[in-house]
Amino acid sequence: MNIKPLSDRVLIEPKPAEEKTAGGLFIPDTAKEKPLAGKVVAVGPGTSEVTMEVSVGDQVLYGKYAGTEVSVDGNDYLIMRQSDILAII
Repeated sequence: MNIKPLSDRVLIEPKPAEEKTAGGLFIPDTAKEKPLAGKVVAVGPGTSEVTMEVSVGDQVLYGKYAGTEVSVDGNDYLIMRQSDILAII
């Protein structure tokens, strides 16, 4: 991986969407919801006003419409500001 986020941005690998319900029913692709959790893959250096609180390997929760989707080497990632992250799990 050769992506280095700038400023207070974070690169996240989203968790895969649920394939089936708790009852065992399979969810079709059209009904799957966008995942709201993921793993931090890379972290920017921060700014003079913002110190980075997340680190590589953290599991995080983020908002439904947070971040920008990018695809690198066939893998999908989200890049977003640290302020878009809601919590560390």
